[in-house]
Amino acid sequence: MRRIVLREGDLAREQVDAIVNAANSALALGAGVAGALSARAGPELEAECNRHGPIEVGGAAITGAGRLEARFVIHAASMAPGRPATEESLRSSFRRSLELASEHGCRTLAAPAIGAGIAGLPLQRVAEILLEEARRHLDGATTLLEIRFVLFGEPAYRVFEQVQDADRIASQMAALAARRDRSGA
Repeated sequence: MRRIVLREGDLAREQVDAIVNAANSALALGAGVAGALSARAGPELEAECNRHGPIEVGGAAITGAGRLEARFVIHAASMAPGRPATEESLRSSFRRSLELASEHGCRTLAAPAIGAGIAGLPLQRVAEILLEEARRHLDGATTLLEIRFVLFGEPAYRVFEQVQDADRIASQMAALAARRDRSGA
């Protein structure tokens, strides 16, 4: 069964097939999520990013994971260095990340709140976009069985939880309305 999981924790410690890095288009590993992944992965990750070179904003690139407990790191480039992310670049880079994971046979993937923090998007909007893209991806043809959002701190976890709960309620209300329509009530 395919599922979306929310977890508060340290993304760099996740045991999954692929970890998504909140990247910039230069694939420069600086602070935040990228810095934490780089510190745990060792110099191999940064060397691979340097070899891979710049990618377009809204794209994604896949590398090995160095010493992380994952097979791959997928770099979702939602912004250019020193520039904010947009909703469209976030959506596009995460969508491409999910496609790359599936193309490489991944069954589990862990992602942070890409687009929040230094990228400048409001956390609630980030949660709405990422959860929508995750659901859409899992509803299609994919090798992924679990998309796990690993969030730094309880406030971020709670925002994602509220968005996920609101989506569930909306789905349930739509199903009830459809049933009423079919029964003629």
